[in-house]
Amino acid sequence: MSTLPHCAYFEAGRCRSCVLIETPYPAQLTDKERRCRQLLPQVPEALWLPSVRGGTADFRNKAKLVVGGRPGSVTLGILGRDGEGIDLRDCLIQEPGIRHAIPQLAAFIEATGLAPYDVPRRRGELKFVHLTLAPSGDLMLRFVTRTEQALHVLRKALPDLLERVPRAAVVSVNLLPEHKAVLEGEREELLLGSSLEMELGDVSLHLRPQSFFQTNTAVARALYAQAADWVAAEGPDSIWDLYCGVGGFALHCAAAAARTGAAAMPRVLGVEISESAVESARRSAADAGIAAEFVAADATAYALGAPAEETPHTVIVNPPRRGVGADLAAWIERAPAHRVIYSSCNPESLAADLAAMPSWRVRGARVFDMFPHTRHLEVMVLLERRV
Repeated sequence: MSTLPHCAYFEAGRCRSCVLIETPYPAQLTDKERRCRQLLPQVPEALWLPSVRGGTADFRNKAKLVVGGRPGSVTLGILGRDGEGIDLRDCLIQEPGIRHAIPQLAAFIEATGLAPYDVPRRRGELKFVHLTLAPSGDLMLRFVTRTEQALHVLRKALPDLLERVPRAAVVSVNLLPEHKAVLEGEREELLLGSSLEMELGDVSLHLRPQSFFQTNTAVARALYAQAADWVAAEGPDSIWDLYCGVGGFALHCAAAAARTGAAAMPRVLGVEISESAVESARRSAADAGIAAEFVAADATAYALGAPAEETPHTVIVNPPRRGVGADLAAWIERAPAHRVIYSSCNPESLAADLAAMPSWRVRGARVFDMFPHTRHLEVMVLLERRV
């Protein structure tokens, strides 16, 4: 039986984002596993857990769509090399709930009369539409616009949008007046709701419009569950979750500790530079009845500025692609912690960071295929201090 999905966009050369889509999925996963083993030779083969598969279709919970074309012929997808819009509304990697909503969004945009932003000519209104799908089927919709006038039009047209997309639970408008290669601006105006609830089992995470969440819900569940299992097996009295985002690791680890019936719950602290994400994490903790603390701060600055006696038993880090960097790696190397869980979306930077932390050894590792059909992946390792 073939494991190759059929993508008409790729075959026609209209979209090449899924660069590995013509490679059988088992071979994709094997290549990612081989890459991680080559970059992390210090991990004994016996310590590699079975990889978490990401799927071949219907797995992506978010879409960041360029609004292209022109009034009467709007496209939702990407931009071609000539700056013209390429419509990708039937992209097979998107979850079905997203694919179902996109044609309704296109019709809504047509009805508003708002012109798609013309990149080569630097004119028009609507730049992007961002969609995020919750396991419940609810949606968060974000319209990225150039001017205040577009905001007014979208606010007035909200009833029509909700009639066309009834599962919309959060709707916002992001203002990006500048002509630059970014996906959003700083100003966000809520038109409906406040956060999208991502039900992940023991914990539901609230996503505000500018919050980050993993793109593959099933793999995200497995990622958080693995970290929680490692934490529960050790029973730490304190945990720091650095680069905590909306609190996924912190809250799942706290919930796992509660399930074990521990006499004393660990002190859980999440650190994240995004104030919006911290607000989301606090709401999720309150809803779940979890006594976790979250602070808005730079992860490295927070760790370096904390007294040594406040160093936790377990440190969780989930940095951006660049890794934790020299300063935080040096802090981890000398900090009197007992365990470190490092979740990385870039095994190259993970390898560099581990080389800067020779006092730690790997006690477990796992590949999470968060991004099928691409060379990107998530890999997580459990570290303990060498005796």
